[in-house]
Amino acid sequence: MTDGKGYAVNDLVWAKMKGFSPWPGRISQPPPELRRIAVKKNIPVKCIFFFGSNNYAWIEESQIKPYQEFKEKLLSSCKSAGFKEAVQQIEEYIVNPEKFEPLFSTEQENRPDPDVEFNKLREAPEETVSEEVSFNNTATPTATETGNASPTTPATGKKSAAKKKVRASLPIKLNVDKVASATKVRSIGAKAKAAAIEADIISSTPSPKRKRKMLNDSADVSSLDLDTFSPVRRNVPVSHLLNRPVTVARPATPEIDMSSVSNALQSRNIQASTLKFGFLGLGIMGCGIVKNLLNSGHSVVVWNRTATKCRKFQEAGAEVADTPSDVIEMTDVTFSCVSDPQVAKDLVFGNCGVMSANLVGKGYVEMTGVDPETSQDIAEQIISKGGRYLEAQIQGSKNQAEEGTLIILAAGERLLFEECQTCFEAISRNSFYLGDVGNATKMNLVLQTISGVTLAGIAEGLALADRAGLQQKDVLEVLELTNMSSEMLLQKGNAIIKGEFPTHQPLKHMQKDLKLALAMADGLEQSLPITAASNEVYKHAKRLGYGSHDASAVYVRARF
Repeated sequence: MTDGKGYAVNDLVWAKMKGFSPWPGRISQPPPELRRIAVKKNIPVKCIFFFGSNNYAWIEESQIKPYQEFKEKLLSSCKSAGFKEAVQQIEEYIVNPEKFEPLFSTEQENRPDPDVEFNKLREAPEETVSEEVSFNNTATPTATETGNASPTTPATGKKSAAKKKVRASLPIKLNVDKVASATKVRSIGAKAKAAAIEADIISSTPSPKRKRKMLNDSADVSSLDLDTFSPVRRNVPVSHLLNRPVTVARPATPEIDMSSVSNALQSRNIQASTLKFGFLGLGIMGCGIVKNLLNSGHSVVVWNRTATKCRKFQEAGAEVADTPSDVIEMTDVTFSCVSDPQVAKDLVFGNCGVMSANLVGKGYVEMTGVDPETSQDIAEQIISKGGRYLEAQIQGSKNQAEEGTLIILAAGERLLFEECQTCFEAISRNSFYLGDVGNATKMNLVLQTISGVTLAGIAEGLALADRAGLQQKDVLEVLELTNMSSEMLLQKGNAIIKGEFPTHQPLKHMQKDLKLALAMADGLEQSLPITAASNEVYKHAKRLGYGSHDASAVYVRARF
């Protein structure tokens, strides 16, 4: 069942709704109140019962995974109290499923038909019973809970005067007098039906604005009996999530071709250093950098969290170490190029990390995009153990890393910068020494701020052009002839027009750099309102599922 096909009723699964973490659930028969959503042809969907919140929703099979198979991997996907409660509930269900039979009674075919109930309520005489209606919020990626009105009493044809508790998705509670019957209708029918009953019951119906004000101004809080109500789950409040455009599949990143040598590297006459270099991290940027180091004749020892990524480089002549500390012991200078500041610190301070090795006389070069404080912390610890430190921030993308045309921004020990020059010549077209530790990271964040804001601008511009009925390719053609033209704008603009977003620089990394720039500005009391607004756009795109796509996928948020 790992391919997402062949699920049956009662199967336990992880189900992911856009904008939320994977959530434990169960393949279920849809209750009568769960409206079927419109989906594209040939896209199968399943009705999911979400544990914890006890709600239902339609989820595409591509967003469903078997519970036990992915349990260990997905248990850490969310840290909220609601998620922990949901996991606890599904584990209890595995041990004792009979305990949950009343919970799933909403799926039975003999449950009252909402339309029949509506007709009974409509035929019932007006009542003046004062009822208290309780409204609650849910905090999970599920449908809103509502109550279903009980049938009328056969002997009298009238509704029971017993107090009832209705649950909906408003964060307030109120007393209702003559509007009680209409409130019951809302709990089982459409808004139009509720409005019709209100017109019959109340002689002077308030305007819609007045109704909202009554709800907002109400402060009476109480709790009523739920015995006469059956739990009805509906997914109306999250329909805007289900109706969002399906996430564009990220094109598979092709494996790096170790047999080819870039034109830029061939044009340089590089005399490889006699030092032995280590490299920690073989991600999008690290692969291209290590390839050029090997092709230029440097001796390299590699380590990666996923060991299988080291195989191609081992075949090309690199040595492979078991831990980061082993890389330090085996080399003279070690480069680190990982995803974010936390991972960079884990490599240094974690188990079998850099600090557990003998650092006397060893060089450590931090190429990860980090903030100045993180770089300073790592530098102090490396130097305290007799090591040497250099921050070497990289400007460029995956293609530039493979071509060897990056820009290097370095700061720290000048002698270590000189010792790394042959490496920098192999991987970049220029390198700059900026002085003390922290200057290079600051410069990198400034440049990333400009890049992130500019990319958000071209995304919004193309979205506006599309909405205005203009051809986006015409916009790029004109842009190319102006003084605004740049390689980045044209490359990202073409990716937006194609709608493929192959990853050259992950969107989540761009958003990370904008966040670090905002934190740096906050410490300097420098206002960055445009950067802050752009950061929110990237954050939203990441929540929509585009974090691992190229940063140009920010267009999806601008277009949406």
